[in-house]
Amino acid sequence: MTSVKEFRIDEAATATDLGRGAFVFTDDYSVFDWGKMPDTIPEKGASLCTMGAFNFQLLEENHIPTHYEGVRAGDSDEVLDLGEALSAGHAPEEMVIALTQVPDLPFADGEYDYEAYHDAAGQNYLIPLEIVFRNRVPVGSSLRKRTDPADHGLDFEAWPDEVVDLDQPIVEFSTKYEEQDSYLDRAAADRIAGAASVDQLEELALAVNHVVTDQAADAELVHEDGKIECLYHEGQIRVADVVGTFDENRFSYDGQQVSKEVIRQYHKRTQPEWVEAVSTAKQRATEEGTADWKSLCDREPEPLDESVIMAARDLYCAGTNAYVGGNVFDAPSLSAAVDAVRDL
Repeated sequence: MTSVKEFRIDEAATATDLGRGAFVFTDDYSVFDWGKMPDTIPEKGASLCTMGAFNFQLLEENHIPTHYEGVRAGDSDEVLDLGEALSAGHAPEEMVIALTQVPDLPFADGEYDYEAYHDAAGQNYLIPLEIVFRNRVPVGSSLRKRTDPADHGLDFEAWPDEVVDLDQPIVEFSTKYEEQDSYLDRAAADRIAGAASVDQLEELALAVNHVVTDQAADAELVHEDGKIECLYHEGQIRVADVVGTFDENRFSYDGQQVSKEVIRQYHKRTQPEWVEAVSTAKQRATEEGTADWKSLCDREPEPLDESVIMAARDLYCAGTNAYVGGNVFDAPSLSAAVDAVRDL
């Protein structure tokens, strides 16, 4: 289900009832949709689990329904809230969640069959969309290639060569389970969402964005963009997957990225041939109508230097400490961790 966290089913969902399971966060990372990369980043999994659990608890305090049930820490099977786990001296790596159904999404003749997905899903399913929200538009954002400023009520004839801060967030919809996910217009998103309302999905995304943005500001972090995924169960939409971490969202501190984007940009600078090969393979897959673009890629990513791995580790851990307002991890200050990655 995901390349950087393991997924366990303890009690399977049925056509009518939610099940129960867990995300087990690993220290793996993925960039450019590659899946598991050659290296691991120490304590990355625990930092993401901590930050994700913290955000789910914030959402529930703000009456936003989620699939979160708690965390497990150490060797215990007991389900705890995050505060209980941290008080016991454990940064959790396992998040307990309610489960919904995730039917297969058939692919044939160059198209995905969402009608078959929903026929199998009924009224209990993971909505096969990502709902993306943007608070700013950096140079290089895909939004600039797909839209004009006027499409968003912005007073520019063309996108300026600088970051654009938005007065109101932009919400977009993207496919989730396709080998090469793509952005959708509202009508296509509504069709793919099935029984779920795209208006309600947008409202939830804006609510989540508001909560995360406010929490980030308390840590002197700028919340630039992110996304949510949701489940639909008997008429209710709940926020699912993981919310507001340095892998799901982009944050910055004093102009420097504090997110997976640091590693992504490092690969662009140091392994441009591999990045270009990935892009070429995806384009070729689109032209040939095949879902498996990786089989068309003629290069593999190279391992990172140890100094880069440890700088990334410190950034994840220091960023999590700042975001949750505690000293969960033995890490430098956020400003020191940010200064270290500026030099990569």
